Amino acid sequence: MKKTPTRLADGRELIYYDSTDSVVRDAVDPRPLERVATTSETRRDRLLGDTVAIASHRQGRTYHPPADQCPLCPSRGDRHTEIPAPDYEVAVFENRFPSLAGDKGRCEVVCFTSDHDASFADLTPAAARLVLDAWIDRTRELAQLPSVAQVFPFENRGEEIGVTLGHPHGQIYAYPFTTPRTALVLRSLAEHRAATGRNLFDDVLADERADGRRIVLEGEHWTAFVPFAAHWPYEVHLHPNRRVPDLLGLEEDAAAEFPGLYLELLRRFDRIFGEDQPPTPYISGWHQAPFAAPGREDFALHLELFTIRRTSGKLKFLAGSESGMGAFINDVPPEAAAARLREVASK
Repeated sequence: MKKTPTRLADGRELIYYDSTDSVVRDAVDPRPLERVATTSETRRDRLLGDTVAIASHRQGRTYHPPADQCPLCPSRGDRHTEIPAPDYEVAVFENRFPSLAGDKGRCEVVCFTSDHDASFADLTPAAARLVLDAWIDRTRELAQLPSVAQVFPFENRGEEIGVTLGHPHGQIYAYPFTTPRTALVLRSLAEHRAATGRNLFDDVLADERADGRRIVLEGEHWTAFVPFAAHWPYEVHLHPNRRVPDLLGLEEDAAAEFPGLYLELLRRFDRIFGEDQPPTPYISGWHQAPFAAPGREDFALHLELFTIRRTSGKLKFLAGSESGMGAFINDVPPEAAAARLREVASK
């Protein structure tokens, strides 16, 4: 992998990731951009104990532009985008409309491919591996920032999820705090360790592998399963079989096997509801240990993938119980979801 950092016209960082060392990235951003001004702040909820980011400047962010005005496509001719080059493999840049910035963290955009009409599932294993290497590199670099406590690479796919740019891309949020979800997991890990002397992630993975009913696919180094208490209609957790706290801990054998397994999972998601249905909307994200949190050594890196579509033409909306009280109700039994995901395996 070749990494080429540069700057956009307003000073934001842009990094190209290429699969060969011979590529030269010297295009200059010619746009007359002013420096990005943000109003990002974080506020702590004293009752719940969690943190909320307030970012009013995001109201003016780009919203569903036509394909010929996509800001994530390469720059060609007289049309200049966020990526000055006429083509690229993987590109990462600081978000122009960040939820977190400065001493409140950082937000980055990850463009998986220059092909506007593709999706992550269309990538070759080699291209998906380059994205994984970019995620690893960004985790390493963001970990060095004094304002960053936790790094979350993720992808939102589909208008139903709320995606406002159709180009295949994801984001990385580098939080200045431990996220509420991770704090709950760390609490459960500590309680399980105190009660049993064992690691909770290890026990969950061993129990799922022993039970087998919710296993979706298995490799030599990874296991994908629908969790016993899945919150979402179709939800899969992908764990390396050897526990590591974050992407930096992945061994080469696991990193090499990941692209094939992940691409298969994404392609199965697109077949859940039938070949005649539109692409399945989903959220996919890497859960990593906070860098300095107590209990970090017990945390297990894993990827969580889920869709809000519960059946053909119907979405699962977070209504009163879920939105108001955080108490989920799942319409699809996890065992049935796993069976369906095995059923639509690639031939």
